[in-house]
Amino acid sequence: MHNITSLDELKNAIQLLEAEQAIKRQLLKEQLIITYESLKPINILRRTLKEIALSKDVRDNILGAASGIASGYLSKKIFIGTSGNIFRKLIGSIVQLGVSSAVSRHPDFIKTLGHSILQYILRIKETNSKNRAR
Repeated sequence: MHNITSLDELKNAIQLLEAEQAIKRQLLKEQLIITYESLKPINILRRTLKEIALSKDVRDNILGAASGIASGYLSKKIFIGTSGNIFRKLIGSIVQLGVSSAVSRHPDFIKTLGHSILQYILRIKETNSKNRAR
């Protein structure tokens, strides 16, 4: 700024500073509203869930853990069956833990193995249907 030498220049400078102050006050209010909205718990949760949904690594980890737990539970049910034997239940829990751990640590291998088994079954089915057609 330059030196103010007259009363009119002083009034103009004051008006300019007041206008600048009003603009900055309005911008600050708008930013405060944006910050307040972003810090609401529901908005934080919504942003976090959106980030999780968009993150491939997190999705893969969740799917791997879920498939590990499900396969462990199924293997335990298959191993125990309807048995009431406590020793068999204990072994079933150990089997469940092992299967869950293995599947959740190596989901890509399990996915590839499942895909290979499915293709093998489909090939057998196709071969049987061709043999029946003859």
